[in-house]
Amino acid sequence: MLNLAVLLEDSAREKPAHTAVIFNETRLSYAAVNAAANQVANGLTGLGVQPGDKVALSCLNIPYFPIVYYGILKAGAVVVPLNVLLKPREIAYHLQDSDAKAYFCFEGTDQLPMGQMGWGGFQEASSCEHFFLITANPAAPSPIEGAKTLGMLMANQPPTYPTVQTSSEDTAVILYTSGTTGRPKGAELSHLNMVMNARLSDTMYEAHPDDVHLVTLPLFHSFGQTVQMNAGFYNGATISLLPRFDPDAALAIFQRDNVTIFAGVPTMYWAMLNYPGADKYDLEKISQTLRYSVSGGSAMPVEVMKAFGEKFQVSILEGYGLSETSPVATFNRIDRERKPGSVGLPVWGVDVRIVDEEDNDVPQGELGEIVIRGHNIMKGYYKKPEATAEAFRGGWFHSGDIGRKDEEGYVYIVDRVKDMIIRGGFNVYPREIEEILVSHPNVSLAAVIGIPHDQYGEEIKAFVVRKEGATATEEEIIAWAKENMAAYKYPREIVFRDTLPMNATGKILKTELRQS
Repeated sequence: MLNLAVLLEDSAREKPAHTAVIFNETRLSYAAVNAAANQVANGLTGLGVQPGDKVALSCLNIPYFPIVYYGILKAGAVVVPLNVLLKPREIAYHLQDSDAKAYFCFEGTDQLPMGQMGWGGFQEASSCEHFFLITANPAAPSPIEGAKTLGMLMANQPPTYPTVQTSSEDTAVILYTSGTTGRPKGAELSHLNMVMNARLSDTMYEAHPDDVHLVTLPLFHSFGQTVQMNAGFYNGATISLLPRFDPDAALAIFQRDNVTIFAGVPTMYWAMLNYPGADKYDLEKISQTLRYSVSGGSAMPVEVMKAFGEKFQVSILEGYGLSETSPVATFNRIDRERKPGSVGLPVWGVDVRIVDEEDNDVPQGELGEIVIRGHNIMKGYYKKPEATAEAFRGGWFHSGDIGRKDEEGYVYIVDRVKDMIIRGGFNVYPREIEEILVSHPNVSLAAVIGIPHDQYGEEIKAFVVRKEGATATEEEIIAWAKENMAAYKYPREIVFRDTLPMNATGKILKTELRQS
């Protein structure tokens, strides 16, 4: 019997007074977080929520996220975390598709009125029975007429609860994929999937009893949820929450809270590296405290990795995974050689192959699709048997990512299958071109897409953010690219931007670039 909530409960039993969560000036102990989660579980049980029922959660990186998350799990229910940027129609789709019985939604801010969006989505989802608004002040009345608050649900509930014992194969979490190839699909992850992935932290980095994680990756996403919140609670660490990434705010928390572990996507490292106000912080102190930095979500440009490592005197450990893999599938282990540009070796208990279109292994060093099997693989896509069968062809999960393996088994990500450009019959991988472009002395960030072309089928277009003060022209960069890339690879069109569009997890939104 296994319930993912054990990660919180065990640490609350072992070190109840230790700080579990920091948010601004608020500090909550493990005992306090566990007691609050128990109140949520009692409230849900009182509503008639049964083991296996789905409960949705829209919440920024604030203490209520782990409190509600583990409270849902304690009741034996399934957590359905939702992207905080969803609009009412999208929220309604997720609530109905997941068969959510209840929905917790943070009230949000003036800039991001999540509560109004969530209430609107709930009104459209006839199958969802209960709505609870998470107010910043739990004692505050509901600002939305007709909506009950989390504070009302928790009021007078006992701080103890007999956690429902679930099977290891029972669904713990349903994570919705981004839906780049259609409407979002819910990846069903079991308690075993999630617990095992949190425990992989034992092989990813050496845990210390006073570790502090800066958590600015959105907790509704698998990366922040598993690699930081769940792994941090498993190790009895402290998580310091930052709802919205900003390089200044992140560096301030590094210094204030003596952060020892940071996980982020490449654009976060790029932003801190290029932040002009960084020198106002004690970078030497930050470097002495910060033990590990982890990157995932998308491929890390080698130039950014090297520059960040030099500035902050810390190695960036790169890994790879997807929502469907809980998420970690490969990682650059601390006990093995780290290879810049590689996402490391398969983690314990996981197999990774590189295959061709017929699912045959490709020769070493050649490109193919990454397929995975192991304890980390989802049960399937919720209520989508055809999509599940397609993803599990031959008994292996098909990632949709193109990669290769070297002679020692290290995995290298080249690109998404869907992002590959075919120019004049040649396969072109945007990530390779982006890597070369950011090595240009005037280029800070780059994103490459394919655009329709009458003669070649597709042509290569690059969106470039220049370094501060740089004045390189389109002609200069194209000429430089022509000298450094094969004729079929270099971009024929360069568009300069001050910023590139990104989603809530920091990934560059190439779909928006294609529409621009």
